[in-house]
Amino acid sequence: MPAQTKGSKGRTNAVRVLVVEDEQLLADAVATGLRREAMAVDVVYDGAAALERVAVNDYDVIVLDRDLPLVHGDDVCRKVVELGMPTRVLMLTASGDVSDRVEGLEIGADDYLPKPFAFSELTARVRALGRRTTVALPPVLERAGIKLDPNRREVFREGREVQLAPKEFAVLEVLMRSEGAVVSAEQLLEKAWDENTDPFTNVVRVTVMTLRRKLGEPAVIVTVPGSGYRI
Repeated sequence: MPAQTKGSKGRTNAVRVLVVEDEQLLADAVATGLRREAMAVDVVYDGAAALERVAVNDYDVIVLDRDLPLVHGDDVCRKVVELGMPTRVLMLTASGDVSDRVEGLEIGADDYLPKPFAFSELTARVRALGRRTTVALPPVLERAGIKLDPNRREVFREGREVQLAPKEFAVLEVLMRSEGAVVSAEQLLEKAWDENTDPFTNVVRVTVMTLRRKLGEPAVIVTVPGSGYRI
């Protein structure tokens, strides 16, 4: 998808994550797990590539290994701070020394997680940091008879549980967090899919159509011609 510049506004609140980790198996496993939690995730394996990504894309959270090739994780973190980005940094390290954790926090990291870690803890920390990049909203979202709990990954409509696939859940979360504002297809692509998604695909339209069907009647997702969707 086309890169969105740092000057872009109109951010929606589903979490977009950049995973920066030179152990490719670990990086890909973390990305796969976060995507299953309905997050949009990009992956790079060195610090230079990380700097290229943060220069053109808006990320809510960077999961950043400290010991990276080409550009050290510390320098990536410093650059994020220097640019004044709202992005939060969760730093990973193989060292559990308190001095290392303190040093990482002092250069601008928002949180610190030593390896090995429990994936459930990583997910909880990413979600917590993601909430800090945007205006605080209730942990359970309610609108138009729909109740969405991001932490439990549960959706109810008028008391009836609705089973959604991860992308359907992510799209619904973006729409509900927009609080009635129109969300464009481009914004949905940015927040619910990763950068490898073809910007000309009809995946947004198909996902919204399936989501409407699962939510049932009367339809609550409104199509605004030429602009996008809203609830």
